Amino acid sequence: MGMSLSVRAIVPVTITVTGFVVVCCLLLYQAIKQDMIQDTVSHETALAQTVVRSARYAMLKSDRETVQNIVATVGAQHDVEQVRIFNKRGVIMFSSHSGEISRQVDRNSEGCVGCHAGATPLAAMGSMQQARRYRNERGESVLAITAPIYNEPECFTAPCHVHPPTQKVLGTLDIGLSQKTLLATLSSLRSRMALFSLMILFLTVAGVSAILRRSLFLPVERLNSYALQLAAGHGETEPPELSDELESICRTLQELSEAGKEHNGKSPRS
Repeated sequence: MGMSLSVRAIVPVTITVTGFVVVCCLLLYQAIKQDMIQDTVSHETALAQTVVRSARYAMLKSDRETVQNIVATVGAQHDVEQVRIFNKRGVIMFSSHSGEISRQVDRNSEGCVGCHAGATPLAAMGSMQQARRYRNERGESVLAITAPIYNEPECFTAPCHVHPPTQKVLGTLDIGLSQKTLLATLSSLRSRMALFSLMILFLTVAGVSAILRRSLFLPVERLNSYALQLAAGHGETEPPELSDELESICRTLQELSEAGKEHNGKSPRS
């Protein structure tokens, strides 16, 4: 009886706790993952703006060598997969990979179609809209940001430029960061959360089992043993020390046993 009661009490608790822990960990992991991706996009957007601002003076002076050096220096940083600047016609003017320079970019490609999907190209996009993922030739995941380079008064009034004031966007900066570090961090986070879930599950089930055994299983076993003693005719057996409803049941069994003896004593012999 005790074993059956233990199983019937602990198994539902185990299933409930397991489901609760798994669902909570999945929701927490998804929230942390989304926050980490947004932080990466924010960092990459800030990096793109830094490149644009760093190259701004050189662009105003039409110093192509300095702009290329800035692009190459940023592209040489750890986890930076690519940095390139292309004009409004989609021609790569500067790149951290020299072989890409002067190459025409397809406007229907993943990085361009977001702005060029309609008849009129978009002049501004949110940071999450600018972000895109792709795999490089090594099969590694890359998160890229496309940031427009806007036409400012210093640009269309500079003596070496011929951009009209009505032209809002002069070109686009495309920068991609390798996701190896982020993916490794997420993998480590999954492992730790799985271990944490197992620990929570084990401690919860062990704690609930200990509490149930102390407050329910052992008292029920003592009550069951006492009931068997009464059924065997050992009415002199001392009742166990129980509490609350179990003590009331114990007294009821004792009264029933005494009433049964009185009834049998008064019964006429055949």
